Amino acid sequence: MVINSRTIRIEWGDCDPAGIVYFPRYFQYFDMCTNALFERAGLFKPVMLKSYAIAGIPVVDIKANFVTSSRFGEDVTVESSIVKWGNSSFVVQHRLMKDATLAVECFETRVWVARAKDDPEKLEGRPIPSEVRDKFEGSG
Repeated sequence: MVINSRTIRIEWGDCDPAGIVYFPRYFQYFDMCTNALFERAGLFKPVMLKSYAIAGIPVVDIKANFVTSSRFGEDVTVESSIVKWGNSSFVVQHRLMKDATLAVECFETRVWVARAKDDPEKLEGRPIPSEVRDKFEGSG
């Protein structure tokens, strides 16, 4: 199983007037970490879009549990992995850690999508290629 770990420095612009991370910033961190997870598996987005003729891997559901706050100047580590595969969807788990303490846990459900053949403005789910799954499960 591929797990990516990324350290993030909390910047002043990430924080609200109380000096803690404004909650939507966490979702931006997690989106960056999903991209880094795919890169760790050898799947770079520009190449992936072209090679698999997809439009992207958008989030269709997101859940987060905020356990403790993060503040300006702190370094946090996000551990990301794919914890569930469907036919055209997958779930990414992100665990944002402050030292050894879980601060935020997030689950993103994403879908492997392409443009519809009959309407290029419409997106539709497509089966995730087995070689993509294999790269995350260690056999690729």
